[in-house]
Amino acid sequence: MAQIVFLAPDEKVMTTAQALAVDGFSDIFVARGSLGEGLKAALKLAEEGAEIFIARGGTANAIRNSGLPITVVEVATTGFDIIRAVDKAKKYGNRIAALSHSDLTKGVETLGSIMDVDIRQYHLNNITNESEAKAVIQQVFSEGADVIIGGYANTRVVRELNRPAVTIEIGAEGILQAFTEAKLIVEAQNQEKARANLFRALLDYAYEGIISVDSDNRIVFFNPVAGSILGGQAEKVVGKKASDLWPELDLEKVLHQGREELGQILKIGDIDVLCNTVSVNVKGKPVGAVATFQEVSKIQQMEAQLRRRIYADGHVAYNTFKDIIGASPSLKRVVKIAKEYAITDSSVLILGESGTGKEMFAQSIHNYSDRSNGPFVAVNCAALPGQLLESELFGYVGGAFTGASSRGKPGLFEVAHEGTIFLDEIAEMDYLTQGKLLRALQERKIMRLGSDKIIPVNVRVLTATNKNLKKMVMDKTFRGDLYYRLNVLKLRIPPLRDRYEDIKLLAEYFLTAHTSIMKHHLQLSPDAIRELCKYDWPGNIRELQSIMERLSAIYKHSVVDAETIRKLLLEETEEEFIQDTPFLSDEENNIRKTLDLTGGNYSEAARILGIGRSTLWRKIKKYGMK
Repeated sequence: MAQIVFLAPDEKVMTTAQALAVDGFSDIFVARGSLGEGLKAALKLAEEGAEIFIARGGTANAIRNSGLPITVVEVATTGFDIIRAVDKAKKYGNRIAALSHSDLTKGVETLGSIMDVDIRQYHLNNITNESEAKAVIQQVFSEGADVIIGGYANTRVVRELNRPAVTIEIGAEGILQAFTEAKLIVEAQNQEKARANLFRALLDYAYEGIISVDSDNRIVFFNPVAGSILGGQAEKVVGKKASDLWPELDLEKVLHQGREELGQILKIGDIDVLCNTVSVNVKGKPVGAVATFQEVSKIQQMEAQLRRRIYADGHVAYNTFKDIIGASPSLKRVVKIAKEYAITDSSVLILGESGTGKEMFAQSIHNYSDRSNGPFVAVNCAALPGQLLESELFGYVGGAFTGASSRGKPGLFEVAHEGTIFLDEIAEMDYLTQGKLLRALQERKIMRLGSDKIIPVNVRVLTATNKNLKKMVMDKTFRGDLYYRLNVLKLRIPPLRDRYEDIKLLAEYFLTAHTSIMKHHLQLSPDAIRELCKYDWPGNIRELQSIMERLSAIYKHSVVDAETIRKLLLEETEEEFIQDTPFLSDEENNIRKTLDLTGGNYSEAARILGIGRSTLWRKIKKYGMK
């Protein structure tokens, strides 16, 4: 069905309109109908999809008053059309009655003196059928009228009563003008529909629940997210009071005060939502209000995703329990315990000698846990002095100290949000930083250096050490309260000397990995394996890996014999290694890193290291760093 319909009052006008529609208005449907017949036709055509009706006089009025959600374009009548009708009517007499349902004959009385006639105007605004129109027509003639001028429907009724009538005919110009106006309305309506559909799609697919109310606090819009949070569907809640649906949402207050309420935490059952409410004002008066709200838990999830996207690149755990090599009962038992620990969210303290694979276990626990999709952040607490470690863990704002980045830097606890942080060599952390770590673990909040803003974090903490923390607590070198906070679950990794069954598996694995890089294949003889099993392995797996790497680099035969292994292990025992570069002590290493951080500022570096400037200068000369 066409969107625009022209209702012609008679065959003559219908023929004219059809001819005009051919040229540039082919999408306008021309139909016959006036007054009651025209209304019936409009009702039927509206059901088929027509939205704009072009009509004149009583027909236009009838459609307009029908309550249909349609637009009516009334065909304009020019002054010349009326003058021609009055001139034709003069042959019946000088007393002329102008009869119409609208403004069709508006101002016609002014033609009386000009055209030497007596013209009186009669309105039929409340007339809806022909029987009522006939009664009015009879009254008009009883009051002395000689002739009636008016629209097609009225003059037809007059003629049916055998009374004189002259029709104010529709000219081609009026029809074309109505066609053009209707087309412009269609274009405007289509643009408005497109904007409305775009706006509705925007609201329907928003992440937030959205409710809007009118000045009576009745719901006029309710999007799907609001329905999923509050329950209910738009068609069932639109028109209801917002206070009946959600009593805690005080939109009446916003309506009365005409101002916004932002950042409110409200309850919907057991769900916490973050809600913003604003009033909609027209000329300073509130005509409605809008509430947008979102589940706090969803906001936290999005925040976690954003943090991971911005900060957590490269903070990934690559190892799983499948990567842990060994078949000894002691190792299997530890792996079983570690898997049980992984499915909890408690802190785990991993104990073991240097080189036993503590970080591999930490990564495996993370990847086996519910946090496996989050970041895994590993920190070596022995690598930095106290204040530098603090800035790494908790971050800093721009200008927090000399040499600090002007943009600031997020701490590793922020980076690890919704994931795991692994604090290796936790025993090396200084006493002051231990206290700040304890507070962060207890409150699940951190504060960057130089800032007063609290940042909530959700992080699981895994720690590792090769020292006796309990003895350190007794010696007052490690905080007891922090120890018990970290030592919720304890995992002790066995040294390699307690799992000789795994030496052969590990040695062959490392030898294969390194010889594949060197492009030649090596095999350990049974005697060579026995020699490896006799060794005590103070450096554990890391030492075994180093031996296999050295072997793949220097050994030229295909089968490694026992004598070669004995020589390599003797070198390990006697420490007959030649260093290509001088060894840096922990003190020298810390001084170098601190000077790098402060941009060579000796005063700031001395303050961070906790020593005097002259002392720092002497140490710089001692290590040849000048």
